[in-house]
Amino acid sequence: MLVVLVLIVVLFIIAALKPAVPDDYTDTVKTGGNIEKKYLNNGTYAVAYTEVKVDEDFEKYEIYYPDDLPSGNRKYPVIVVSNGTGIKASKCKAMFEHFASWGFIVIGNEEENSWDGNSADMSLNYLLECNRDSNSIFYQKIDTENIGSLGHSQGGVGAISAATNTAHSDMYKTVVAESPTNPELADNLKWHYDITKVQIPFLMLAGTGQFDAETVIPLVKMNEMYDSLNSVSIKAMARRKDTEHGYMLYSSDGYVTAWLMWQLQGDEEVAKAFVGDDAELLHNELYQNQRIDMEETE
Repeated sequence: MLVVLVLIVVLFIIAALKPAVPDDYTDTVKTGGNIEKKYLNNGTYAVAYTEVKVDEDFEKYEIYYPDDLPSGNRKYPVIVVSNGTGIKASKCKAMFEHFASWGFIVIGNEEENSWDGNSADMSLNYLLECNRDSNSIFYQKIDTENIGSLGHSQGGVGAISAATNTAHSDMYKTVVAESPTNPELADNLKWHYDITKVQIPFLMLAGTGQFDAETVIPLVKMNEMYDSLNSVSIKAMARRKDTEHGYMLYSSDGYVTAWLMWQLQGDEEVAKAFVGDDAELLHNELYQNQRIDMEETE
């Protein structure tokens, strides 16, 4: 376990020294299905950005949103992002812009310790305050019925914690966890969380690269986590072949975006990626170990 912890620290240091998401990833990541390809591409919205500095350890709220938001009457669904270790929101600009281009308000921060969901909860609370503030550009622009929790690695733990153990947990409609730290390893890192508390649609993706598959979320642990989602009737998991831990932050964005479009924007066409025997994810040759349960849909 000591060797594992040392490897994790080394990985985190390396991650902290370079950008986490390439600017051109939507053009370079390989896809294996039409839906995955469509939603890996950027959407049709031009994107605007604002940030608000705060007297907290996570420094600021970073918000990406469709640039026509201030002039329209539409309410927009929200994605709250929990950071992986060493992967602050400022290192994931391209990923945040990608989600916003599909019509989402996306909020993150510079949190170093996202596992407990607290900074995610504060991010969401800030947007909710803006939704009530007539002086804010986000005044009455937040679709409070469609809020998603998203995170990678430690952020996967944070995304689960935000939706299960914070003041606004009951406002989340779905959780997406990319290569979430498995509960046993998380406990050793003092990142305790309880995945059995999840009660909303859940997507879990990971890679078969060595560090992901042997340390962060081995297949046996991933299956145990999936099986423990006893209160979740809409859930899916898969592992992307030959993809290492850090690359899972953005390599699966085609299906992450598709899932969020389905769950938060009601795009039923996208559901074909996940629903039925012909679900695209099940037959995508870039993925393996797929499991899908859609009790409410079938």
